[in-house]
Amino acid sequence: MHTLWKGSISFGLVNVPVKMHAATESQEFKFNYLHKDCQHRIRSIKKCPYCDREVEMADLVKGYEYEKDRYVIMDEEELSALEQPTSRSIEILDFINLSEIDPIYYDKSYYLSPEETAQKAYRLLCQAMEESGKAALARVTMRSKQHLACLRVFEEGLVLETMHYPQEIRHMEAAWGRIVPTETELTMARQLIDNLARPFEPEKYRDEVHEQVAEMIESKAAGESFKVEAPAKGGQVVDLMEALRASIALTEQEKEKIEEAETIKNSNHDDVAPNEQEQHHPKTTLTPRKRPVRRAKGA
Repeated sequence: MHTLWKGSISFGLVNVPVKMHAATESQEFKFNYLHKDCQHRIRSIKKCPYCDREVEMADLVKGYEYEKDRYVIMDEEELSALEQPTSRSIEILDFINLSEIDPIYYDKSYYLSPEETAQKAYRLLCQAMEESGKAALARVTMRSKQHLACLRVFEEGLVLETMHYPQEIRHMEAAWGRIVPTETELTMARQLIDNLARPFEPEKYRDEVHEQVAEMIESKAAGESFKVEAPAKGGQVVDLMEALRASIALTEQEKEKIEEAETIKNSNHDDVAPNEQEQHHPKTTLTPRKRPVRRAKGA
């Protein structure tokens, strides 16, 4: 796995050398802009409108516009000089309960793996955090930007979540709405939520638009036509109570089907002998990206 950053986790006088890796990757298709007439890629040109000529990368500097058309120029050396001594350190500030952090504060996720010489210290930190039920608030500098971060146990290791600072969170008090629903509406809404409640199984959710785009690209590359099906029209909500009743009736049927399927599945499983269960349920070879969740036990 590609290493994005190297440094160490520091708490107290303890330092744990680690490597940082991206925990997620975009599945978006990268489209190029082509000239419509000849279908060749166009070239992005950096041009100065004041001098009316092309500009090379070596001739560019960073500037901050503090007034209309007036800039403060900052070069890379000046910005690098502002980096803190902890630039190569994930400095733990506090240990907290993970549930105290609202997800709106999270930005990006990164895996942290130990350097070869830090295996024991890394495992010690993982196990201590897991047994205490705590996550760590930390500070880390990446690409000349200082981040607030959350360090938490995930599967068999540590994940670092970069976070937004409080001043970066926009507030929406005026836009939430102030209409109070009736008790009957609340009761029916809670029932609808209960009917739709399921265990979280991320594998069952798919990016359907991504799949359709992939099919379209494959068809067009093969010189075939591709027909986009019109999405099903949703029901028009005329009356809130009527919509709630109809939704509850629909989800009740779906809930009964799911419960019936689960009952049959469990019944069939109980009827299978232990040696037959092994045959029906062979061990699955997992890829590195779908590792089983194993919790470290105390010594």
